[in-house]
Amino acid sequence: MKICVQGLWHLGSVTAACIASLGNKVIGLDFDKNIIQELNKGNAPILEPGLNELLRTGLNNNNLRFTDQIIDAVSHTDILWITYDTPVDEEDVANVDYVISQIEMTLPHLPRETTVLVSSQMPVGSIRRLEAIASMNYPEKQLGFACMPENLRLGKSIDIFLNPDRIVVGVRNDRDRMILNKLLLLITSRIEWMCVESAEMTKHAINAFLAISVTFANELASICESVGADAKEVERGLKSEIRIGPKAYLSPGAAFAGGTLARDISYLTKISKDSELKSLLLNAVKLSNDEHKNWTKRKIKLCCSTLADCNIAIWGLTYKPGTNTLRRSMAVELCEWLMTQGASINVHDPVVKDLPKSWSGKVNVFDNPLEALKGAKILVLSTEWPIYKEINPESIARFTDNLIIIDANRFLSQIAKDPRFRYFAVGIPA
Repeated sequence: MKICVQGLWHLGSVTAACIASLGNKVIGLDFDKNIIQELNKGNAPILEPGLNELLRTGLNNNNLRFTDQIIDAVSHTDILWITYDTPVDEEDVANVDYVISQIEMTLPHLPRETTVLVSSQMPVGSIRRLEAIASMNYPEKQLGFACMPENLRLGKSIDIFLNPDRIVVGVRNDRDRMILNKLLLLITSRIEWMCVESAEMTKHAINAFLAISVTFANELASICESVGADAKEVERGLKSEIRIGPKAYLSPGAAFAGGTLARDISYLTKISKDSELKSLLLNAVKLSNDEHKNWTKRKIKLCCSTLADCNIAIWGLTYKPGTNTLRRSMAVELCEWLMTQGASINVHDPVVKDLPKSWSGKVNVFDNPLEALKGAKILVLSTEWPIYKEINPESIARFTDNLIIIDANRFLSQIAKDPRFRYFAVGIPA
């Protein structure tokens, strides 16, 4: 089966590499020449464990190649798989028009009866919008459109793609279902078939449910801090309830970041508003999460009345461990706030060496996490890289005295009860 994967940042590069590893002939299409040049060398545009190796395997066995030329990419394709990582602004509003415009450039060059499978995260109704464009401009092509919501997580994407719990797919007709079934059965037999709008809505529903769960757990944790309860013990009580379960997103900790959950909340609230519905719960999620982003700031202010006299160390800058992206990172947001307060900032991250240019002269970067503690009054554990968990309390104590540790998710469990440090985490009694 011949497949063109269009849009080659995180979602697209993972999709292309994984599908090629299953024996398909895959051409990756993107209009960024620099990305194409690097991908053809086996270099992914973003750090993802195992991805470069998988790319190089596909390139070496001729199952995979990349191009910025549309006709070269799609002239003989069976499936056009749309995998753009939909851009999101600082207010969590997605640039859907950008993705639509990229697809529109490709549609006139597709063979007749090509199936267009959309995995980019766009609001429900986007597939119908694409169908209208194709029907108006290229009716003779009889293109089919389907939706398979992406389900990747940075740092674990290859395993999640190739070993999913299940796959959700929305189709219009048996023809598209048959061709997609032939491809997807190479991954799993657990396929949930439904109509296109239901598949689009399922992605919104999953992310909204997770976002609600996170904000609920964090609001509850803040109350626990004030009344003497331990939110982790309350979490254990919740998850042992048969109607809730052990995998529920109810761990107290940092606010959610990165834009993925917030993007779907934004989609749903806009759809509700356009439909003249009052979605009070959904509207409150962003407000609650934005407020919880201030938890670390509150603890810092509690320990340093004047931040201009405070030296703060931050471990971890990336959005999450296992990747090198700073996009929508909570650590980046914290550093930028601390700069406005005049704090002295030391940072360490095992993969980030080049800081934003606007940080020049304001933030000190260290190659060793312990070196970043010199002179620090407060340590903020931001990104949960395994290297930090391996550092023992004795090593930390040798570099600084009376350190205050702010660790929202209780990642540094080996330090939490050490009397040499003052330790804060979400949901620990004040």
